[in-house]
This record gives sequence, structure tokens and C-alpha cells, in this order.
Amino acid sequence: MGHRFSTKEPTALLAKMRELATQRPRFGYRRICELLRRRGHKVNHKRVYRLYRLDGLHVRTKRRRRFAASPRAELAKATRPGQRWSMDFVSDHTSAGRCFRILTIVDQFSRRSPGVLVDTSITGVRVARFLDEIAGSALPETITVDNGPEFISNALDQWASERGVKLHFSRPGKPVDNAFSESFNGRLRDECLNASWFRTLVDARTMIESWVHDYNHERPYSSLDGLTPMEYERTQIQTSRVA
Repeated sequence: MGHRFSTKEPTALLAKMRELATQRPRFGYRRICELLRRRGHKVNHKRVYRLYRLDGLHVRTKRRRRFAASPRAELAKATRPGQRWSMDFVSDHTSAGRCFRILTIVDQFSRRSPGVLVDTSITGVRVARFLDEIAGSALPETITVDNGPEFISNALDQWASERGVKLHFSRPGKPVDNAFSESFNGRLRDECLNASWFRTLVDARTMIESWVHDYNHERPYSSLDGLTPMEYERTQIQTSRVA
């Protein structure tokens, strides 16, 4: 039987809390309270805590995590370039054994990669700064990410909130939720990382960025009518302008 609330309870606030708890299953009431405040709700943590407990929104444990994630709505297919991006990480190392990470980003409509970031350490703050660097004013509406620490960080959440970008979190153990990143990362691994010998971090950056340029400008896709990601994106933009 569901919980009963008095008619005095703020139903709009409850609806927003439920939405945030579904999107962020590992957030407790304090972080949800902070998100509410960022979105303009004037609330104190005591009221949020009371509603949070009364509605059963406590942090999901491993036993309930899958249940909490299951009602998450599947995003509709992107219909234009720049509408929705996917973002993920890949790891590799130099010939001397120095490990580095690669932040990969791909447009879900055109398959174009707006950019990759290669470094030994990439924090949520660095992710947010890099997104501003490559996007400028042309930010996507939504970015699909997994539940890695960089993506659930306060820094990235604040960045997204301030710029009106929605972060869509994939379900743990469900790579299909971020299939565009999985596909892009697989090609990067097979065609560049496994086929190259990186002497230094600078060497890795140069070779990986060169591969991404080739991927965007030279690689035809059967699913894109035989066009490269850049050609397909330009064609779609021109078509939308004529229409």
C-alpha cells in the first residue's frame, strides 16, 4: 500500500524529489536537497529529510539498485546533430608503463566525436572545463554517462545545472544504455590503441587525436548512408535549414 500524505504536503516538491531520486539512485537526502535548491526550490534539509523518508526514497542498496534503475525511461532516438552526446572513459599506457585515461565524447545522431581528452588524471572539474572548451555555446541537450566518480561529481553536476544540460545516467551493468560510447570506444581500442605504440603521453595525445580526425572526416558509415560523420552532420544541418 502506498504512502499517504496530507493535503498540505507540497506535491510538486515530492514529484521533483522522486524524479531526482530515480535519476540519482546513490544520492542521499542532503544531496537531493542541494539539487532542489539549485533548481529554485526554497527548502530546508529537515523538510526534505521528512519527505524523503516518508516516501521511501532512501539510498538504494545493492539489493534494490536494479529495482530503482528499472523504471528509468529510455531516451528517444536523437533527431538532429548536437542534440545528445555520449561520454565515457578508456584507459591505456605508454611503452614505459605510464597509465593514462581518455575521455571520449560522441554525438549520438551523427556519430561525430566533438573531441577527446587524454591525460594521466581527469577529474570532474577537468571534464566540465573540457566540455566548455569543445562545445562553446553549442552544448547538447543531454549527455549520457555511466556512474563513474567523475560523472557523478558535484563539479559536473553543477556545470550541467548552470548550463541547462541534462545528465542521463546509464544503469550499472547495462552497457546498452550507452551503446554509442561502447561502439566508439571499441573502434578506438581496435584501430588505434591496440595498433599503436605510445612512447610518451604527448605521443599518445597526437596519435589518438589524429585517429579521431580520421574517424570524423574519412571513415564512411553504412548506417549514415555511406557518409562520414562530418559529411552526414553537414548534410543534415543543410537539410534542416532548407526545410
